[in-house]
Amino acid sequence: MVTIADYTLRTTNEGKDYFALILQGGIELVKSTTSDMHYATALKCSMPTTFDEATCKGLVGKQLPGVIVKKNCEPFQVLNKNTGEMVVINQRNFYSPDAVSSESGIFEGAAEKAIFA
Repeated sequence: MVTIADYTLRTTNEGKDYFALILQGGIELVKSTTSDMHYATALKCSMPTTFDEATCKGLVGKQLPGVIVKKNCEPFQVLNKNTGEMVVINQRNFYSPDAVSSESGIFEGAAEKAIFA
């Protein structure tokens, strides 16, 4: 299951405003490559909507079937706000309505079915 954690106002390249839902997947335990310690995290992604703000606000906390999967994409640059460094990213998180874990999704091909969000 995926939880609607928040929403945000976005603007298209044409200058039109719309709301996007911020989706959060389940908790995953990950081992740090630098400290060798485990920590808890959750994948997040956004999904464009046609909803108004009141509808988006009412959806926060609701759950949707599916998972968030990591998928390779064309490399793009992102500014790290903490360090000011430009970082090259080649993966994005996507919502997939298929109810599989992100690890099994990668091995079973579900990541290829992911919907762009």
